[in-house]
Amino acid sequence: MHLIDFPFELPREAMLTVGTLPFPKVASGKVREIYDMGDALLMIATDRISAFDVIMNEGLAGKGALLTQISLYWFERANQIISHHLVDDHADRIDSLAKDFPDLKYRSMIVKKLKPLPIEAVVRGYLSGSGWKSYEQSGKLFEYKLPQNLVESSRLKTPLFTPTTKVVTGHDMPVDCEEAAKIIGLDLFNKVHAVSLQLYAMGVEYSEKANLILADTKFEFGTDELGDLYLIDEVLTPDSSRYWPINNYMPGGAQQSYDKQFIRDFLDKLEWDKSSPPPKLPDSVLQGTLKRYKEAYISLVT
Repeated sequence: MHLIDFPFELPREAMLTVGTLPFPKVASGKVREIYDMGDALLMIATDRISAFDVIMNEGLAGKGALLTQISLYWFERANQIISHHLVDDHADRIDSLAKDFPDLKYRSMIVKKLKPLPIEAVVRGYLSGSGWKSYEQSGKLFEYKLPQNLVESSRLKTPLFTPTTKVVTGHDMPVDCEEAAKIIGLDLFNKVHAVSLQLYAMGVEYSEKANLILADTKFEFGTDELGDLYLIDEVLTPDSSRYWPINNYMPGGAQQSYDKQFIRDFLDKLEWDKSSPPPKLPDSVLQGTLKRYKEAYISLVT
């Protein structure tokens, strides 16, 4: 995969931190840095990598730009289903920002100030990851009873909504739909549930045209002062979704994946307790992961 395949040039060095900006920083996540621009927030995707909720010491040069551009592609399409957090004059404001901070152009989003919901909306169309582990242990996908003859990576009869808590530090934990409705209120939960399934269906449709399977994904939502619902954060990226190539799909085991599962698989083979400090990631694992992000970008966006 060569950089000429991209409409923008990826950086040679990973951006792990953001330099001095004329805006106050309001939050720093595992991957993103968020600044207050007054009427809006500036959300910058660094090249940091997190796995098992631990930030690795190494980064992937250009990962933040790839994820941001994939999100922008999906936000445009999701707007037919639900309003999103991008400001109305987003492209013009990004161009203006890039005049003084060119390194931020492709990795930044300028977004409305909204109140994030305290749950994450996970939709699963296939039995994989923590969902497969749940099925192995109980015969259920969290709260949902499933047929007994399923194998790892089996396609589910219908996509299922499996929400989780949303925490600043530590692990997000699965909750059943009844508990999620108690957390955010029944009416809002019903909206989130319905919209999440619609967004997943849209993602599946477009992904199949790109010869990809969208196995599962996570959406985040927020509300404005009137209580209206918006799609926020990132959407249908390899960091928040599990993508598999259609041509290689074979139920009965783990699938080739266009996400950071490549890193998780490496870490799972180590004697590491999944806490800081993280182990060193070899260059082969880093380059193998970046190759997967590039391939996902090219398949979906170009």
